[in-house]
Amino acid sequence: MKRIIVVILTAFSTALYAQDMPIKLPSIISDHAVLQQSADVKLWGWGPATKKIKIVASWAPQDTVRALVADECTWSAAIRTPKAGGPYTIQFINGTNVVTIQDILIGEVWLCGGQSNMALSCSADILDGGDALKAPRNNEMRFFVPEFVYDTNLRSDCKGQWVVCQPETMAWFSAVGYFFGNTLQKQLHVPMGMIGAYMGATRIQPWMPKYAIENDAELARVSKNIGASWVPQGTSVLYNGMIHPLAPYTLSGVIWYQGETNACVDQEARVYGKMLRGMINGWRTAFKKEMPFYIVQIAPFDGYYPKDAAAYLREQQETALVLPNTGVITIGDLVDSLKDIHPRLKAGVGKRLANVVLKEQYGVETLQPYSPRFAKMEINKQTAVIYTAAVGKLASNNKEIINFEIAGKDKVFHPAQARIEKNGNISVTSRVVPEPVAVRYCFSNAAMPNIFDVNGLPLMPFRTDKW
Repeated sequence: MKRIIVVILTAFSTALYAQDMPIKLPSIISDHAVLQQSADVKLWGWGPATKKIKIVASWAPQDTVRALVADECTWSAAIRTPKAGGPYTIQFINGTNVVTIQDILIGEVWLCGGQSNMALSCSADILDGGDALKAPRNNEMRFFVPEFVYDTNLRSDCKGQWVVCQPETMAWFSAVGYFFGNTLQKQLHVPMGMIGAYMGATRIQPWMPKYAIENDAELARVSKNIGASWVPQGTSVLYNGMIHPLAPYTLSGVIWYQGETNACVDQEARVYGKMLRGMINGWRTAFKKEMPFYIVQIAPFDGYYPKDAAAYLREQQETALVLPNTGVITIGDLVDSLKDIHPRLKAGVGKRLANVVLKEQYGVETLQPYSPRFAKMEINKQTAVIYTAAVGKLASNNKEIINFEIAGKDKVFHPAQARIEKNGNISVTSRVVPEPVAVRYCFSNAAMPNIFDVNGLPLMPFRTDKW
């Protein structure tokens, strides 16, 4: 009899405990959040095992979504969002246990990732930002920054909160991210959710899923020697703590500005493209979406890089274009000091990214956001003729065109003289190279471009050789 009573009481107390166990949501799903518009967005969390959770959104209160909590106390569900608007509420109901998140906006959500040049905030003496910090509160733009944390294991949640854009919150959010989001918002007239996952001085390896490094012998080899550092540099440790917990939050896409630390190691600079592609594919797998990914080439810097390492890394960044739904912008002209690895012209970077995204992702046909690029080279006796893909005729911003180099069969490059012809082609010559074979332009750590198209966009750095 006593045994039966104990069993009954145990079952009763277990039932009460399960009933009282609260519904828990990840930090990214909280008050003031921005959800992706016109999408089947993923909602998830934790709760009492085997219980059912009802989800009711105020934009469609008649369309209740149900989720069953799995044995490991996790649940997930998809809910259809309307076109941009708000504010809304969402209720998560388990019997008498109700969790409500409020002031939810529906719009566009972008993740800003990278190292210090992405992390540089609007309060860091941005030279081209105007009076951005004096802008009034903008309730239609929200920021979310996960806590800086690293882990050798995948985390299921991170600390963070959504905040409304105002001078106090802009002061610590990414300047590139802010000007990117602000440009999109002015054009699209929808709420913007900006997620900032970045940390200064980090290599790309900490941001990559572990398997993306371990399954590639070359990447595993070059990633072993980390060296002394004041930030986490181990493979996947920031991905585990700051990216994986955000998945599978529905994103519009990602903007990425990183690579300076990898350029400090010549061997890493030359395989950066493989790492970048591995990271993009890994993030897309985690978020279960082939989300757009736009990359900023690192800026010219006359500092501690090995010879031409930054040039090789910029070239490697462009190899990401073999993946669908990717883009790369150059910012070689947006530098105020070659001695500072952190250029203060960040509004231009954000706007340049935004213009490409507006063209490619939002169909704004009136924009022409593409920098001129190398197309082909022809040799005409002692002259190398460079053809480009450009809008209108190219022009130089001073009398002398600089940063061209030319080489013969000996593979030794010499400074070259360059001239823009009437037909728009660029003629490159050198008296010490009578039989030219290859040409390079801005292919060094610190070279800045001085050739631009009719829209003021610089010719992207290039080389014609594969030496």
